[in-house]
Amino acid sequence: MTQPHSMINKGQGAIICALCFVLSAMSCSSNNCPLESTVTCNYGFYDANGTAIAYNDTLTITTLLPGTKTQYTYQLFGHRTITSDVRIDSLLEKGYTETVSEVRRDTILGNRLAGLATMKLPMSFFSGRDTIILRYASISRRDTLYIQHSSFSNVDLPECGTHRFHTLTGIQATDAAIDHVEISNANVNYNGSENIRIYFNGIATEE
Repeated sequence: MTQPHSMINKGQGAIICALCFVLSAMSCSSNNCPLESTVTCNYGFYDANGTAIAYNDTLTITTLLPGTKTQYTYQLFGHRTITSDVRIDSLLEKGYTETVSEVRRDTILGNRLAGLATMKLPMSFFSGRDTIILRYASISRRDTLYIQHSSFSNVDLPECGTHRFHTLTGIQATDAAIDHVEISNANVNYNGSENIRIYFNGIATEE
């Protein structure tokens, strides 16, 4: 008994080939999207001579935000100064003096981090300067980094979406615990390369 044959004309064959090509191209394109697509500015920690280190203090990292907030400062002789974003009536009852001031808004990016050798921080989309503040557990002074940059939209492939890349144009820092800073790679994107080197005071010793 003769089995029936499946018949595909030339037009149908061309359509099937075209669909296969499109599906193949879509598959290849989607595989080209980066697995890690978070854009961060990457910092490396070094001693004053340029040796990579894990910094042996506990750091709290904050950045300034647009706008201001009301800050309350309480002082009493023989006691530590207390700052708060809300009024604390109980301190006034204990004899503290209160000072009210308007300060820049900020947000914590990392709280009490110990033994850091690197850090990855986001950058502002709409401002040409970021301000990063490092607070140390072992000293009362803090360091502030001022980072100038430009920003632009980047599209590698339409299906991968738009990312905001940055180009570093300048950096300065205070000197509470920092010896100096420098830009090691001005291009801030999602490839994970180090962008900024922070050189801390002192020389690492071999254990």
